[in-house]
Amino acid sequence: MTQTDIEGLLVLEPTLLEDDRGFFIESWNARSFAEATGVDVDFVQDNHSRSVLGVLRGLHYQLPHAQGKLVRCIAGAVWDVAVDIRRSSATFKQSFGIDLTQDNHRQLWVPAGFAHGFLALSPEADLLYKTTEYYVPEADRAIRWDDPDLAVQWPLGDEAPIVSSKDESAPLLGEAQLFE
Repeated sequence: MTQTDIEGLLVLEPTLLEDDRGFFIESWNARSFAEATGVDVDFVQDNHSRSVLGVLRGLHYQLPHAQGKLVRCIAGAVWDVAVDIRRSSATFKQSFGIDLTQDNHRQLWVPAGFAHGFLALSPEADLLYKTTEYYVPEADRAIRWDDPDLAVQWPLGDEAPIVSSKDESAPLLGEAQLFE
């Protein structure tokens, strides 16, 4: 487990047991997670998202009904981003990005109070994430992925990302409902 520069945002690297048959990882263990992080969570929902190359999803969150998320990529590769949108936080507006791939098996713990998004870097990318709160459509919120005030460093190259109409029309940070 690695603590990032943003309080509460953690990178987990499960132990990989590999041989000529393939590999095994323990992707979730409540006791080990609590011992390593000091965080005791109850996950209530698992989500599976598939995206094609160049799809950018985010920056998403729920308010109220804030969700903590444990995110991992099980096929392909993504650039995964979390943005601290807790007004009272010393790291308010700071973002963290990391490669999550089927080969590195990393997981990102995104606590409640963050916006989350990702960019698919492979022809297909499958993301699995566990959440601490159920999805509530009325609580669904988003901030524009390209908000200049956040200046998230997406590895886009010369190509424009493929985004949903919802994400394209999301408000900027200054217009969004945020966490205190």
